[in-house]
Amino acid sequence: MNTNRFSGTLHLPGDEDFEDACFGRVFNARRPSDRSPAAVLKVRTEHDVVEGVRLALERGWQVAVRSGGHSWAAWSVRANALLIDLGDFREMAYDPATGLVSATPSVKGGDELNPYLGEFGRFFNGGHCPSVGIGGFLLQGGQGWNARGWGWAAENIVAIDVVTAEGELVRADETQHSDLFWAARGAGPGFFGIVTRFHLRTRPLPRHLGHTVHAYPLDLFDEVMTWLHGMHHTVSDLVEIVALTQTPPGLDEPVVLVTGVSMTDTPEQAAEALAPLHANPYADRALFRIEAQPTTLAEQLAGQRTANPEGHRYLVDNAWLTGPASEVVPAIRKAFTEHPTRQTFTIWFSMAPLRELPDMAFSLQSEIYSAIYVVHDEPGRDAELRVWLDDAMAAMQPVTAGQYLGDSDFSVRQLRFMGEEQWRRLQEIRAARDPKGLFAGHLSAGAVTNTNHWEQ
Repeated sequence: MNTNRFSGTLHLPGDEDFEDACFGRVFNARRPSDRSPAAVLKVRTEHDVVEGVRLALERGWQVAVRSGGHSWAAWSVRANALLIDLGDFREMAYDPATGLVSATPSVKGGDELNPYLGEFGRFFNGGHCPSVGIGGFLLQGGQGWNARGWGWAAENIVAIDVVTAEGELVRADETQHSDLFWAARGAGPGFFGIVTRFHLRTRPLPRHLGHTVHAYPLDLFDEVMTWLHGMHHTVSDLVEIVALTQTPPGLDEPVVLVTGVSMTDTPEQAAEALAPLHANPYADRALFRIEAQPTTLAEQLAGQRTANPEGHRYLVDNAWLTGPASEVVPAIRKAFTEHPTRQTFTIWFSMAPLRELPDMAFSLQSEIYSAIYVVHDEPGRDAELRVWLDDAMAAMQPVTAGQYLGDSDFSVRQLRFMGEEQWRRLQEIRAARDPKGLFAGHLSAGAVTNTNHWEQ
């Protein structure tokens, strides 16, 4: 096989470094043992991506793509497919005249893109975990910083450069190849092309970040969460609101944390924006309180890095929740109050009041997003912890509208993840753009149906 056509490296089964090429950049230490690629192409240039797709067409392989490697289910590792790994293809360029930045998919939002943009006084609402690549994150919709106020990160994509199933590199935006542009914003690993570059709208870097943290004992879970459920939609859209249960460093037991991060320009604005969270009627029973204190993006990212340690095993699932507090709070109680490992954490993420979405593939959301991250380092416990996670998600079923691709594993559990009309349109575009099924698509135990499994 002629490998001189690539400036990157083609790794084949039997090569000494083949296993590392397959799994070395998979963030989750719980890696698949039942599937292995036909080959791995570590690209260095856009031309490599084009040639990689053409090689797959020549060899009769499917194609899977890896950008950041943070997919919990390792969606990029597909049996008998060419894995095109974008990790060594990292480029960024900011245009001060337009406020747009172009970046390749493997660029890390917190570790690379925002430090670069910060030099220009600009910011992009990428993923919370700083080492997440922007590729899969944006294709799945992009639940980034202050999504409730600033919207989904994918809404800030103005164009993409994409290699099609024919091996052609094209620019897609609202006026040219608009079907690809529509699909890229929400199809996730089901996208039928390889984005080589995103062209993104940036925003001014907030001049002042403030944060509020109230920590409560677990026996106040029902009371605190019922109060939060009833008022979060009234808080300024400059505030990201997250409630979570975790065991913070220095504590022996998990606690309920009600947090707000305000993205404003002055301390006075931060205090005003965060004030509703300080009016919690149970505040005098908090274990500790931080209120409207100055913080930095670096501090916030450090906290995310601590909560999402590298080299650990993760089992993750999620749900879009809907309904009154009297139904939602009991349904999520197990997920928040019965953690099976010390490092497990569960989040409740406010999206209220909901904003109308633009016309794009991403099309399912509700006022509350909840996700469970079971974190551990004992391989022998995987099966036991999976049972606990499945039970916790089953308890949420009565108030579940669907799920978000970014924290999903369709090989275990498949729910609705986009609107029915958008799902039909995505299928039609896929049939036209990738009729032979070159791109591996969503990894699933069966056919992907975009339905909640209990409704089938």
